[in-house]
Amino acid sequence: MPINEQIRVKQMLVIGPNGEQLGIKSKEEALTLASYAGFDLVLINDKADNPVCKLMDYNKFKYEKKKKQKEALKKQKENNAEMKEYRLSPNIDVHDFNTKLINAKKYLEKGHKIKLSIRFKGREMQFTDKGKEVLLRFAESLNEISTIETAPTLDGRNMMAIISPSKK
Repeated sequence: MPINEQIRVKQMLVIGPNGEQLGIKSKEEALTLASYAGFDLVLINDKADNPVCKLMDYNKFKYEKKKKQKEALKKQKENNAEMKEYRLSPNIDVHDFNTKLINAKKYLEKGHKIKLSIRFKGREMQFTDKGKEVLLRFAESLNEISTIETAPTLDGRNMMAIISPSKK
């Protein structure tokens, strides 16, 4: 935004620091008015019939604008939760299953989604129901803090399901 001497307009509508309209003034009048008030003259809208300038503390304005952008970015990151993938096998051992379950539980408590996947190798393709059982058992173990977003589906040699944290 152009400020003070950077403004290239001869006539402008001037708005005071509290939002009151001071009327249409020439560039020189507006600059003297701004210097007496101790503010900067900032060009807000140059597309109108009479370009609009406002008296304000420009550094404070930039600071607040940057602060709002950071806050918006922070909220955007919260909305786009990360997704962690856990790869299981149709014949997973109990201890391995429990270890992955504990890690997944911690991750869900942080508010992230989990993608469970099983890759069938060789003859395991004949026992896809066993893989589905493992995925459902994993999801059932976490059902107190999560919900199944996508039920187990087979895609080629991979079966996957998505679990998201339940809203509290």
